[in-house]
Amino acid sequence: QVQLVESGGGLVQAGGSLTLSCAASGTFFSINTMGWYRQAPGKQRELVATETRGGTTNYADSVKGRFTISRDNAKNTVLLQMNSLKAEDTAVYYCNAGGVSGLGLRRSDYWGQGTQVTVSS
Repeated sequence: QVQLVESGGGLVQAGGSLTLSCAASGTFFSINTMGWYRQAPGKQRELVATETRGGTTNYADSVKGRFTISRDNAKNTVLLQMNSLKAEDTAVYYCNAGGVSGLGLRRSDYWGQGTQVTVSS
């Protein structure tokens, strides 16, 4: 199995910054894509940012220029640096590991438990 543990959420004023971190552990060979998704109350979960093992990044238009994703393949960790936060960034943020390969794994996609980010205006 694969476990994803997130940290770094909290309450911040609009215009402030937060850094989320996620660490993957368990028995696996590699993770193709690591990233962050978010879900606000009453809304569907949406992509925030992802990074492939090769370093290709993808950002939601709403966070481009404000958020930066960075990944450490050796440590199986991914960070999300969030700057210039807005009230509309308030959501539960979920870490995702996709394309996970390993012996005995029943699936290739895993989610963390989520961490709350609240931006006060």
